[in-house]
Amino acid sequence: MIIHFVTGNDRKIGEARIACNPAGVEVIKSPLDISEIQSDDPQEISVHKAKEAFKLLKQPLVVTDTHFSIPALKGFPGAYMKYVVDWFRPEDFILLMSDKHDKTISFSENITYIDKSGIKKFSKQFFGKIVNEPRGTGNSIENVAEFEGFTLGERREQGGFSHKPEDYVWSEFAKWYTDK
Repeated sequence: MIIHFVTGNDRKIGEARIACNPAGVEVIKSPLDISEIQSDDPQEISVHKAKEAFKLLKQPLVVTDTHFSIPALKGFPGAYMKYVVDWFRPEDFILLMSDKHDKTISFSENITYIDKSGIKKFSKQFFGKIVNEPRGTGNSIENVAEFEGFTLGERREQGGFSHKPEDYVWSEFAKWYTDK
């Protein structure tokens, strides 16, 4: 079985393959230039991207949208993460959190599958904390967002991905897709 994953992001492709390949699902990287709407709702963004991609590719595919939410900052950066991580340094996030008691951060991954018969959505949320010192490599928030004792940047430095493959929302997708 194959699935086209519309992204140009090699990290996202790697995460998808780690979870899907053991289920017998081959993930094909299919980068397309599609518009991304602005919304506070990551699932709305994901569904829009899926519909736009399906118009171009005309075959079953998946897209993702991920976002971070910091409750002490009223959900910031939310669905605007793609832009904020380019604007902010790790130290900017640390400064924003310096007077906050609640250092919680959540990471949400949303997958949208589309084919000619409809749309199926998958979502998973992970909870961690903002650390006081940047650690690792990658974009700004990856160096300050810690999950299970490591920042995402440290996981990247170690050659890994953000979570264990069985914890990815991709595992849920792969099971559904092979049973479909």
